[in-house]
Amino acid sequence: MEYLPLFGSVLIIHLMAVMSPGPDFIMALRNSLTYSRKTGIYTAIGFGIGIGVHVLYCVFGLALIIQSSPLIFNIIKYLGVAYLGYIGVMSIISKTSNIEVGKQEHLNDISPLKAIRIGFLTNVLNPKATLFFLSLFTFVIGPNVPTFIALILGGLMMLNTAIWFSLVAVFFTQAKIRTLFNQYQKTFNVIFGLLLIAIAIKILFT
Repeated sequence: MEYLPLFGSVLIIHLMAVMSPGPDFIMALRNSLTYSRKTGIYTAIGFGIGIGVHVLYCVFGLALIIQSSPLIFNIIKYLGVAYLGYIGVMSIISKTSNIEVGKQEHLNDISPLKAIRIGFLTNVLNPKATLFFLSLFTFVIGPNVPTFIALILGGLMMLNTAIWFSLVAVFFTQAKIRTLFNQYQKTFNVIFGLLLIAIAIKILFT
């Protein structure tokens, strides 16, 4: 019972962070509209697994190494920039293909494993997520919280992330939105690509 206020605070802070626009949101939107609702949900699961990595290194002390080593942090940063830039370019040059309204399967859909991998890499290689969890575990959760409590919090944040982005996938794959996407698919792909590249550039110079 003594940790209930902490649970409430952490989950609210995390949910606000998850809901703010960023690489995860753009990628969830892109995969849901370009491929299918199912792919969007698998991408959301990948985000959740990525959160688990951030939680584990914070709980077991690797965060101290990342925090004290600019080299390690910069490696994460540049890998994230390269990955987001690559996905952005691929989105811009991708070919269009119609999505049949009312069907959840896309002719050129990707496998669940690939969707999970995209979500996982997008989240894990986001240096802003690294900074967020370093701050959260340092200043909000604190070093005195028992490990099992911190792990439970981590599990709830993973669930938080997967549920939120699954809802994003469900909402943006409604029939009317899919019809609109079919009409302007190339334009949307370019917009998604440019947004991902813009985020990568912003991260690079932050």
